[in-house]
Amino acid sequence: MSTKILFLKTECASRSAQKFLTGPNRNQHRMRPMPNEPFRVIEQPGASAGLQILHLKGPITHESSPKLVEAVLAVSDLRMIIDLSEVPLVDSVAIGALVRAYVHCQKTKRRLAFVGMNPRVKSVLKLTGVDPLFDSYASIAEAESAIA
Repeated sequence: MSTKILFLKTECASRSAQKFLTGPNRNQHRMRPMPNEPFRVIEQPGASAGLQILHLKGPITHESSPKLVEAVLAVSDLRMIIDLSEVPLVDSVAIGALVRAYVHCQKTKRRLAFVGMNPRVKSVLKLTGVDPLFDSYASIAEAESAIA
């Protein structure tokens, strides 16, 4: 008797899962995919002297993290904004690279701000517990005025 009840519960669960996976709302809970382009760092001077903006494009992974760290260490300005608006995802090594950027700026008495974090990146930072380290802003203009 208990085998028959278990079978029926499994059958109902299977039908529900199939409806969810194939029904009209199947993509309702998914984030939209972001383009996966090769990682690049584009350097740009800020609106005022002593400010450098690093525009990051592409996923930050174990392969691309050294490029990020190298770019951050090369900045000599006292204020830096890292634009993450075109970064679709970060992995655990990338988190380490972002923390290293933060530590480098703290040790060298530089101001650091992040701009344009998408929900995926914010979620990873929050899950790893490092999100309080970073000053994050919605726009470059907002970050520029905050770290002026």
